[in-house]
Amino acid sequence: MNALKRARLKKSLTFWTATLEALQKAHTALVEGGVQRFRIEDRELTHFDIPNLLKEILAAEKRVEELEALLSGYGSRKIVGIVPRDW
Repeated sequence: MNALKRARLKKSLTFWTATLEALQKAHTALVEGGVQRFRIEDRELTHFDIPNLLKEILAAEKRVEELEALLSGYGSRKIVGIVPRDW
């Protein structure tokens, strides 16, 4: 992997890690009930946004895992299952 690609991956990983932390902070604040609304930059979230927020958190976690795998030299794909065949 060349240095330019590694630098882009690190920058992307930094972005997605910060995004994941902001989403987790918003989720925690809304679930604990300390706030009625939570603001992330220009976006305002309420209790009704929790299901969508969870989907975004899962997507961001997956993206962070993929980027970490790419930086460590592994591919981004995982084996989900193996189907045995009897030929």
